[in-house]
Amino acid sequence: MAYVIAEPCVDVHDCSCVDECPVDCIYDGLRKGYTHPDECIDCGACEPVCPVAAIFRQEDLPAEWKHYAGIEREFFGTGVTGLGSPGGAVQVGQTDADHPALGSISAA
Repeated sequence: MAYVIAEPCVDVHDCSCVDECPVDCIYDGLRKGYTHPDECIDCGACEPVCPVAAIFRQEDLPAEWKHYAGIEREFFGTGVTGLGSPGGAVQVGQTDADHPALGSISAA
């Protein structure tokens, strides 16, 4: 996994990052965007356009948001959305789910 979208994205839905991603690996959940860990090519195009500074290289995640690396990976697994690796967010559209951990985060 190269880039992770952390807590500042919750309830923002700006999607500037989606427009910049050359491989369409940022998927839209109900409350935040999720970078697909196996589809991200580590190009960094998404990071500078994020208006809330929510996107980090995994190794640069602030300590309080380190768990978002797991949230991103788990979001695509069978236990949360079952999306697996669909190969592009455009064909999926907004999902009707979020990772369960987001339920404990207050609205922005």
